[in-house]
Amino acid sequence: MTPPDPWRPVRRGFLLLALVVVAGTIGYVLLGLSLLDALYQTVTTVSTVGFREVGESTGPWKIFTMALILVGAGTVLYTLTVTLETLIEGRLTDHFRSRRMTREIDQMSDHVVVCGWGRIGRRAVADLSAAGRIVVVVDRDEAVRDAPVPFVVGDATDDAVLAAAGLDRASTLIAVLNGDSDNVYLTLSAKAVRPEVFVIARARVESAEARLLQAGADRVVNPQAIGGARVAALTLQPNVVDFLDVVMHDGSLEFRLEEVVVPAGSSFVGLSIRDANIRDTTGALVMGLREPDGTFRANPGPDIVLSAEQVLIGIGTPSQLAALKVAAGVTSA
Repeated sequence: MTPPDPWRPVRRGFLLLALVVVAGTIGYVLLGLSLLDALYQTVTTVSTVGFREVGESTGPWKIFTMALILVGAGTVLYTLTVTLETLIEGRLTDHFRSRRMTREIDQMSDHVVVCGWGRIGRRAVADLSAAGRIVVVVDRDEAVRDAPVPFVVGDATDDAVLAAAGLDRASTLIAVLNGDSDNVYLTLSAKAVRPEVFVIARARVESAEARLLQAGADRVVNPQAIGGARVAALTLQPNVVDFLDVVMHDGSLEFRLEEVVVPAGSSFVGLSIRDANIRDTTGALVMGLREPDGTFRANPGPDIVLSAEQVLIGIGTPSQLAALKVAAGVTSA
């Protein structure tokens, strides 16, 4: 549903005022004034200035002038009133909204800061919000005020702006600003303030990927490269791609893919996948495993010994995956 336009009454008021001026001018022309004198007489009458009469004050003249004063003064008063109300209410609304969001952001933790309100930023916010993540958007463009989540208007490369977005308590920062140089600087700034924050940065050109990684980005996304790879995958194995899309995003299938980090002190640590009895106790299936050094094991065998900080890639229903987290000792999502 489209929100009501707060400036509609103002436009209506000025339109009525213009109609009154036109009607008054035409009336005085019919009473014998020239076009300029008629316009002058109308403006001075409607504005209640009453500087001087430029025509002969006959009976019809007086009647028309009194009617014009009543209608014109009321129209002017209405227009001024709705204009002031719109300006004052708009500023007050923005002020209270900003204060409310500031308090809301100050209470956040483990949230995602999305820097950039372009096409990629908007899609990221939509998907993250749908997944239940808390998100704050940062952009210098006033259009960010239309964001459906808390926002900060300002330059994301400014440390004060990042502080206002709660970077010191955030878990992830997504850098999708317009320029690669801005994303590099933003990554450096974010890592300097919060070294442990997980930074995902967008690269427009391939040469920027290395610079972003050197700046500290944990992951670099090149939309052009991803788009090309997806086109090729859809050409070669369209059904596999569609299946993964459905499992990850669609929601029409019961099964999901999810990652579970094995925490230190987990009962899984030191046990093989067979001894952990994951399949029988949770119903979830471990499809892959990522070691702390970043290497992957696809379809890990039952004799693989689990250790802290390994990432289990599980598939199953939401309840099965929740049971896998509980069994692994994961205390928060």
